[in-house]
Amino acid sequence: MAMQAAEIERMIKDALPDALIEIIDLRGDGDHYKAVITSGAFEGKNRIQQHQMIYAALKGNMGGVLHALALETRLPAS
Repeated sequence: MAMQAAEIERMIKDALPDALIEIIDLRGDGDHYKAVITSGAFEGKNRIQQHQMIYAALKGNMGGVLHALALETRLPAS
């Protein structure tokens, strides 16, 4: 069973409470998503570290219940 967009958003929000999150279903199949995440927690982190933070928030669901997730991470506008 695929992971629902609301569950992805909840898990990320639990780890990054300040995050603004947009989840896009890329194929309309509930199995291929893109997440655009804006958070101050990314400050001072490179792109790999930012993505690792998101993978950690998803608690091992990547590649299993969550088949595909493209990530775009951003810092809040100053």
